[in-house]
Amino acid sequence: MTSLGTAEAAPGEVDTGRLPVGETRDGSEFGLPVAVVNGADPGKTLFLQAASDGDELNGVGVVRRVVPRLDPTELAGTVLVVGVANYFAYQVAEHRNPIDDTKLNRAYPGDESGTSSERIAAATFDVARRADLILDLHQGSTSRMIDEVRVRCGTRHRLHEECLELAKVFGCGFVLDQKGPDGQLARAAPDEGIPTVDPELGGAVGWDEDSIEAGVEGVFNVLRYYDFLSGDVEPATQTRAGGFEQYAAPAGGLVEFDVDLGESVREGDRLFTVSDVFGDVSASVSADSEGIFWRCRRLPSVATGEYVCSIGTEIDEY
Repeated sequence: MTSLGTAEAAPGEVDTGRLPVGETRDGSEFGLPVAVVNGADPGKTLFLQAASDGDELNGVGVVRRVVPRLDPTELAGTVLVVGVANYFAYQVAEHRNPIDDTKLNRAYPGDESGTSSERIAAATFDVARRADLILDLHQGSTSRMIDEVRVRCGTRHRLHEECLELAKVFGCGFVLDQKGPDGQLARAAPDEGIPTVDPELGGAVGWDEDSIEAGVEGVFNVLRYYDFLSGDVEPATQTRAGGFEQYAAPAGGLVEFDVDLGESVREGDRLFTVSDVFGDVSASVSADSEGIFWRCRRLPSVATGEYVCSIGTEIDEY
């Protein structure tokens, strides 16, 4: 029998339940929605988590399609799932936990006696430690962004190659290979010896069908490649970025882009212009170096100094 919170599944079974974490402001107990898919045959354990940021719903869309398609009688090993990690942020569709104004994916490995986010991080990290592989499903919040996978352990980490391989197997086509901030699950879990990646499945208000399907395909790529399920996977070559350049608006007004997501840019290529409400151009911004147009704001209106877009730099393939 394998358990996760109130979910319990014998070999060849699936169960769902809740992982108790604490109480709400009225004293009611709350728990995170969890699932256990316990394979009929022994094997590795995969931990799958979504909605670490409460407005990033594409990962939830992946979970709701993956779990019903998993037949435990055909599975070797176990899949442990936290369907919504950032409970309070998810309730109000916000990025950060409103109880402590904290980004959950900066709180790992957590503290079971700490703040709200630290307690959630500690509870989910206890589950993550049981795994051999971890997929922490994200998206570019509500900005527009390409589908990509982030390797956050750093190039000198002992598990760097294993994390790169996991990212390649997931197979979004683009990989950001850059050490992440302290407190990210994809940084903390490799320190425990567990290859972990952070798939960033596009960016949307609500969710995006194409990015969700890319995520579903990525999860099943991982399940087949690492022998949870039968079937062959030949990982495709990925385009890798080693860093970002961010661009802000030099003037207030309305942004119009000259390039689209995923396009290559060269130094000097115009990225966007800013005009006033009457169409008079007040500023033009060009790329400082070559790279990939990676992410951009969704709303056209900007104030002076406000974020507009990001270019992935230090590009190669692997």
